[in-house]
Amino acid sequence: MKAVVWHGLGDIRLDDVPEPRIEQPTDAIVRLTASAICGTDLHFVHGTGGEMVPGTILGHEGVGIVEEVGADVRNFRPGDRVVIPSTIACGYCSYCRAGYYSQCDHANPNGPLAGTAFYGGPKASGPIQGLQAEKARILFAATNLVKIPDTVTDQQAIMVSDIFPTAYFGADLADIKPGHTVAVFGCGPVGQFTIASAKLMGAGRVFAIDRIPSRLETARAQGAETINFDEEDPVETLQRLTGGIGVDCAIDVVGVDAQHADHGPAAQQAQQEAEQFEQQVQQAAPQGTAWNAGNAPSQALEWAVQGLAKAGTLSIIGVYPQTMQSFPIGAAMNKNLTIRAGNCNHRKYIPGLLELVQNGSIDPEKLLSQVEEMHSALDAYHAFDERQPGWLKVELVPGM
Repeated sequence: MKAVVWHGLGDIRLDDVPEPRIEQPTDAIVRLTASAICGTDLHFVHGTGGEMVPGTILGHEGVGIVEEVGADVRNFRPGDRVVIPSTIACGYCSYCRAGYYSQCDHANPNGPLAGTAFYGGPKASGPIQGLQAEKARILFAATNLVKIPDTVTDQQAIMVSDIFPTAYFGADLADIKPGHTVAVFGCGPVGQFTIASAKLMGAGRVFAIDRIPSRLETARAQGAETINFDEEDPVETLQRLTGGIGVDCAIDVVGVDAQHADHGPAAQQAQQEAEQFEQQVQQAAPQGTAWNAGNAPSQALEWAVQGLAKAGTLSIIGVYPQTMQSFPIGAAMNKNLTIRAGNCNHRKYIPGLLELVQNGSIDPEKLLSQVEEMHSALDAYHAFDERQPGWLKVELVPGM
């Protein structure tokens, strides 16, 4: 079968790989009818998402048809149409039972303290073969598959595999209440769904901060108040537009890939520090070693802390590697901020979000910008990575 495979930094290929098979009685085999490219996948291509294992199939978003189930999978049968939660959970440990599916004790083969297990990720997450393929082995399938209502399309369902629940999780962590003023840092696909989620929770005002005009326009179409950080200092603008108070909630969606503005002394200083840090690491590292940008200061976090009102809440759902150590803790503590972060507990949110789609409360397909055949995956990666105009969220269709 065909699959998108990681071979090295900047080196992904569309390879022929063996088809997966049932290995445990809790497994299922799903024939993918839709997958997608996520910003998180770009971290692995760039080398900012942790150590990868050559031969790992990328992708953690999937919709498909069940082809085969293990003996202990009692709630699904061949022919069922399903969406696959991106993070993997056993369903029976204390964390899963409490709804913390991303902290499952059993899903990650590196042990209970290893953290989140998900498809197509770095060594620390398994690795577990991903979903940018024609077929996939689904672990603990009784928990890690969700049936799709007949009235929900593949294009709608693929958005519920990862980016919509991740965004909703971010808004949930921010503890948004009706009337709250919210700042969303990053207007990529997850950022767009974060804006939508904030509105579903009753936010009074939503500010969207980015530098890509097409993404800012999409945010504006959702009713967000946009700030282009290439044109103005986002912290000063947030303060001015909130009467000097700041926002109640801030959500960092971009993570380690946050880009620096050219305006404002704080941004310029952070940019210089990042460049100096990069030079120091490159000089100290052995020849041929890639620089891990995850150690650089995050401008998005700096802006979020500065733009929040006193006693506000900071939600962090953007991807940061475990080596990330820079955070403005002093400023956050001095403002009595509440800080909440983590990987989405997808299985907790997906059923409810499917209901919202089914009853027409939201149509996630409106944020799907491209549908590409699997054989065009590498070109699609390139366009998505370059943030070409209009390339917001890309669905991959195997076997078209």
